[in-house]
Amino acid sequence: MEQQGFEDDQEYRGGGGGGDESGSGILHLFGQQLKLCRVRAGVERAELGARTGYSASTIASFEQGRRIPPPKFIDQADEVLEAGGVLKAGKKEVARAQYPAFFRDAALLEAEAVELHLYALQAVPGLLQTEEYTRALLRLRRPLLDEETIELRVSARLTRQEIFNRWPAPLMGFAIDEAVLRRPFGGKSVLRGQLEQLLLLGTKRNVEIQVMPLDREDNAGVDGPFTLITRKGEEQVAYLEVQGRGTLVTDREEVRAVAARYGIIRAQAFTPRESLAFIEKLLGEL
Repeated sequence: MEQQGFEDDQEYRGGGGGGDESGSGILHLFGQQLKLCRVRAGVERAELGARTGYSASTIASFEQGRRIPPPKFIDQADEVLEAGGVLKAGKKEVARAQYPAFFRDAALLEAEAVELHLYALQAVPGLLQTEEYTRALLRLRRPLLDEETIELRVSARLTRQEIFNRWPAPLMGFAIDEAVLRRPFGGKSVLRGQLEQLLLLGTKRNVEIQVMPLDREDNAGVDGPFTLITRKGEEQVAYLEVQGRGTLVTDREEVRAVAARYGIIRAQAFTPRESLAFIEKLLGEL
């Protein structure tokens, strides 16, 4: 996907990455490049690790494609090994590899967003999840995910939350169905920690959390969850996800309809202040 965005009359389905669901192909290719650059520079793994803040065994994991090297390490390794930008050139693809194939392009858009608006029906949105809640969700997946994949995706989800530290801060709105806040994925202690996290994030000036009560007779979100993403100087796009499939919608009329739906949902839900009070009430019931 080009960074300039999609053409207005196109709809992109599936998320990049082709058939490489795990991203292992990208990681192994980068690992080979890292090893070749290291050997060419005459640097041992222990030395590279010492100069970048990692152990020799971790460097070996990077080279074997078993762990995802952080962007900071890639920048450092490129300079230490005098790779001339070869390693840095793969940084974006390496970052994409940490996500499921269907979500990779949406993750890039999300990281560059100046506005994010989301309606959640099944679970707390990933950007708001605690580490324990994320791990509990991933362990409920069927077919089962192996522990390595689970930890990789937990790490990736926490990395996405760095968006809260960006400045200028993106404007973010989350409309969440009440049922989501009552589902004790991972147990009551996990849910308690998750509700506390929502209360904390809900106090941020650029974040608005709204709860859609179960007793509402009118709910414009009956068609399912969605995310609206706006990047600086770009058209707004919509991201839809269900059953392990992601769709990025860029057609202006379709995106306009989703945006209008979100506006109605916001009007039907509790206000942000009412929502935080409601979450506090739920927390007191646990």
